Amino acid sequence: MKNKAKEFSVVVMPDFFLDRLINLKFSLKEFSKNLENVSKRKGGSINRIKQTDIRGGNAVNTASALASLDVNVTPIVCTNMLGVQLMKFYLDSEKVNFSHIKVLDRISMTTSLEVQTEKGIVNIMLRDVGSLEKFGPQNLDREDFRVIEDADYVCVFNWAGTRSFGTELAETIFQFTKKRGKGKTYYDTADPIPNKEKISELVKGVLMKGYIDTLSLNESEAICYASYISSEIETLRKKLSFEELAKESAKILASRLSARVDLHTTSFSATFTKKSEEIVPAIKVPVLRTTGAGDAWNAGNILGDAYEMPDDCRLTLANAVAAYYISNSKGNHPTRKELIKFLEELVSPKLFKWIP
Repeated sequence: MKNKAKEFSVVVMPDFFLDRLINLKFSLKEFSKNLENVSKRKGGSINRIKQTDIRGGNAVNTASALASLDVNVTPIVCTNMLGVQLMKFYLDSEKVNFSHIKVLDRISMTTSLEVQTEKGIVNIMLRDVGSLEKFGPQNLDREDFRVIEDADYVCVFNWAGTRSFGTELAETIFQFTKKRGKGKTYYDTADPIPNKEKISELVKGVLMKGYIDTLSLNESEAICYASYISSEIETLRKKLSFEELAKESAKILASRLSARVDLHTTSFSATFTKKSEEIVPAIKVPVLRTTGAGDAWNAGNILGDAYEMPDDCRLTLANAVAAYYISNSKGNHPTRKELIKFLEELVSPKLFKWIP
């Protein structure tokens, strides 16, 4: 990484969101009380609430982090004309190919409430998925499939947001990549619960079909999918802590699926295959935001995989990209120089022997 960047290309799809982050400096109970008080006086303001508009969407956030790390990235995402201009503003990089944006009628928007809890900051996302809801294979053309065919990594995100055709989109893209492409397939569905009635279809139609090289999950997602594959989860749920249950769920998924299962949590990240596992603790930094942390982690994970790092070093790199992002005062993703400096200050020197 200190030398010339390794050239490889990544396709990310299908979501771009305009995100508004609302940072609440009090608990959910206190916030509820404030809302109740305002409603009793028939409306009014709650002042001194810090708010920020930023780029959002799993695909575009990952694209931003990858581009900052000097990786060539092509977003195949849907938005409206305003969204196109916002995306070009937020992803102002020569590493990003904007020629595959699908201009539809509605932008996707999220308002994220970041609330203080006893276990740290949690984010509650209020979403209008816009045109993403009906986005699917029918929105892609020959040129899109050509860039997918040539990519080194093909990444699909936000299954629940593509409510109508999410399973069909993932199945089409990953099956095509395996038959015609040269790259690896990378899947992060994000929270599937908003599309709960179709989870079984996703598990059977995509996760268990052998199309995925890397399945990236957080704790809730790991537990959710494992419960569709193994009856053991309900028994374990009564015995284990949330994080331990997530770890066991990821192991079960890795034992039943062909994909490598990568788990990212607030306290550790881990990777599981049928034959191996590796667990690396998270890097402790001041947490200024949580929204988008998983996307930054995915970018670091892809970069480490492209450099063929051992699992522990790849996970450490992914943790570092996420840690930089959540602790950066402006919410920026690190450049290569910034990440190297960050690593040199915080991480064991053993990582560097693996970096060309």
